Amino acid sequence: MTNNTTKNLEIAFSGESQANRKYTAFSRKADQEGLKQIAKLFRAVAEAETVHALNHFKVMGVVGATNENIRNAIKGETYEFTEMYPSMMKSAEKEKEIQARSSFRLANEVEKIHAQLYEKALQSVEEGKDLSAKNIFVCQVCGNTVEGVAPDHCPICGASKDRFKKIE
Repeated sequence: MTNNTTKNLEIAFSGESQANRKYTAFSRKADQEGLKQIAKLFRAVAEAETVHALNHFKVMGVVGATNENIRNAIKGETYEFTEMYPSMMKSAEKEKEIQARSSFRLANEVEKIHAQLYEKALQSVEEGKDLSAKNIFVCQVCGNTVEGVAPDHCPICGASKDRFKKIE
């Protein structure tokens, strides 16, 4: 594949991925406003954008064997909590952007947890097995990801147990 096509696939993947998240946020807002059909439209287009992103990703040849994918995920999560978010937090603090700094801080703390969870998954795959079956919950305030049971209060952001979503 030519360098220009590779670059264009990366740009398209990024744009489609961002559109999915943006339209997901828009659908939640429309739901809050009682506009159920508009919310459904936003969700449908978000899903279509996911199809586009995954098609581009497939052509890029980025998805490998699960152990390679986990290593890739560990690398990404580690970069986020060691370099990306610390730099962003410093910048937001310097600019007195308190909400942005808080958002970056929460994400930074959770990315550490994600890397640890992926490390555990990699160990299992390298031993030739899957992870043990456990419930997994995600805090809908900060993204904290926990195995087993949702805590009474999120240790990252303090959200109550009812703010954790069980992942199927």
